[in-house]
Amino acid sequence: MKIALFSSKPYDQEYFEKYNVDYQFDFTFFETPLNSHTANLTKGFDAICTFVNDKLDAKTMERLAENNIKLIAVRCAGFNNVDLDAAKAKNIKVVRVPAYSPEAIAEHALALILTLNRKTHKAYNRVREGNFSLNKLIGFNLNNKTIGVIGTGKIGATFCKVLSGFGCEILAYDVYPSEALIEQGVKYVSLDELFKQSDIISLHCPLLESTKHIINKDSLKLMKKGVMIINTSRGALVDTADVIEGLSQNKIGYLGIDVYEQEENLFYQDLSESIIHDDFILRLNSFPNVLITSHQAFFTKEAMFEITTTTLENIKAFKNGEELVNEVN
Repeated sequence: MKIALFSSKPYDQEYFEKYNVDYQFDFTFFETPLNSHTANLTKGFDAICTFVNDKLDAKTMERLAENNIKLIAVRCAGFNNVDLDAAKAKNIKVVRVPAYSPEAIAEHALALILTLNRKTHKAYNRVREGNFSLNKLIGFNLNNKTIGVIGTGKIGATFCKVLSGFGCEILAYDVYPSEALIEQGVKYVSLDELFKQSDIISLHCPLLESTKHIINKDSLKLMKKGVMIINTSRGALVDTADVIEGLSQNKIGYLGIDVYEQEENLFYQDLSESIIHDDFILRLNSFPNVLITSHQAFFTKEAMFEITTTTLENIKAFKNGEELVNEVN
């Protein structure tokens, strides 16, 4: 079975070649992202493997169908970049990796919180330059702070468990409250109440029409002055223009993001010798209280193992005509 893997990085090739030994699929690795302009590269393949920044819209699906692609194996949990109606119309199956390592994402969210709060990144740079001053490095205790968690699926639930060890009061919002989390002391409240009471707000919900730009000028008005906002979920949960305004007005005291609404033009690339034309990301980088990582939260050895082996199992099930337990409908 011939498979074209798009948006490939050295670590993708390393892991897929290592674990493909047991499956013997014929992989070709393309560094380029998949979209309607690059879909011609799928000719001669049976299936494709894609990632978060590949654009699988209706036009791309048309090209894939013309090239007889029957399976899209998405090697991540999110699938908002896939036109599922177009895939169904072309009889193309879509499978994903529903969960790989919720601990990886939750722990990265915590890393953003602690780094922003205790300014360890700034302290590191200072000491490297021989500056041992503590001026402007003051932080705050997480103990007794109120943490608002939006979305308590596997990642959000894991994040709640991690934060509970710091002695925080945890408020949560989800359309499906978790009885297990309630038993652990997590308090479910309305979204407005979460915005009003939280010192730190962490986003762990999927990107849907109902959650797009859930952080915007109206929700910011409800929040405490100096609130910390963390986003390790999907970039479009945050209205970037409104958040920049909130930072400028000191409404937002700290912002940590691992995702960005226009990240497909930036993330996973070395642009250190290039002129970046994204005014929003340049503006965000100009704030001393903003910390940006480039979709790194998932990137642990454990997560890469789960992503790779689950994707291979998904492809194997399709090849053998077995039930696609991770099919996206």
